Amino acid sequence: MNQQQRQQFFSRLQAQNPSPTTELEYQSPFELLIAVILSAQATDVGVNKATRKLYPVANTPEAILSLGLDGLKSYVKTIGLFNSKAENIMKTCQILVNQYHSEVPEDREALESLPGVGRKTANVVLNTVFKHPVMAVDTHIFRLSNRTGLAKGKNVREVEDKLVKNTPKEFLLDAHHWLILHGRYVCTARKPKCDECIVNDLCDDFKRQQKRAKPVF
Repeated sequence: MNQQQRQQFFSRLQAQNPSPTTELEYQSPFELLIAVILSAQATDVGVNKATRKLYPVANTPEAILSLGLDGLKSYVKTIGLFNSKAENIMKTCQILVNQYHSEVPEDREALESLPGVGRKTANVVLNTVFKHPVMAVDTHIFRLSNRTGLAKGKNVREVEDKLVKNTPKEFLLDAHHWLILHGRYVCTARKPKCDECIVNDLCDDFKRQQKRAKPVF
């Protein structure tokens, strides 16, 4: 996909959804951080169900620490890998209290030093809360980028770097949300909804499908 096609790609996604955002429910940077930690290998729907019960009771580092590990687990036990996630959240809360005055730091290195926070989680927080023009590449975005030809790469970091480099600057802030939503609901893993896709004419994979389907006389 060339730069003109990328411009078209994001222009159409923007026209369809001018103000995209995460589907995780949150009211503060800390709530988003905890939700993203919980969302690893889990659905946003499942995380939201848990945090709707957790946050009215504990939505600050101090409050979660007061719950204790077992108390926290009782709220997140419906989420996959909840034992290790709960342990990481407790450790993260303690670090936030001790080192960052209970505030979520606006710094990649500081975020990635927190237990349970990797590059993708840090990028989500930096982009969604602090409005940094970064790209959090999950399985949806990795698949979509390679399938469409938007940014091909053998691993997540390679795709991330190409997306940041090649996405037109006016779209970069919201690009993460457009791509994850498109990958989640249209460019799905097993049965992509190509006929419903507003960018199918720009997609490498769709073009290959059309070429194979074309009758040969």
